[in-house]
Amino acid sequence: MARKRREYTAAERKELWQRWKRGEPIKDIARTHDRASGTIHNTIRERGGVAPPGRRRSRLALRLAEREEISHGIASGESARAIAARLERSPSTITREIERHGGRRGYRAAGADQGAWDNARRPQTCKLARDPVLSSIHRSRPALNEE
Repeated sequence: MARKRREYTAAERKELWQRWKRGEPIKDIARTHDRASGTIHNTIRERGGVAPPGRRRSRLALRLAEREEISHGIASGESARAIAARLERSPSTITREIERHGGRRGYRAAGADQGAWDNARRPQTCKLARDPVLSSIHRSRPALNEE
């Protein structure tokens, strides 16, 4: 019977690569992770046997401490410009952050930080695939090289 597909947790992924680096057999790694050995083999093969680098954020991305400052600023009734000045960020960065994560009433720093981390995963679905209206407009237009 086929097993249900499930993603690796960060801890499982780290342990898998540590075991592989120590030279443990794929069958042993699969047994400890409750996976088929073919699944482990494919995971390792996809990366050429080299562990992927850990995920990290851009130095330009908002940090959790900054998101907490935004949350405190909203709670105290400050404007986005005042919050932005205190954080030395652009006001548009602050307003987009607030709107993207629940608005002034629903913004929570921890939730916004986790949401940003989740949204940064790749690959992302392209805009044409997400928006049926835009997709239909695109399909109805003739190609540039057609006459």
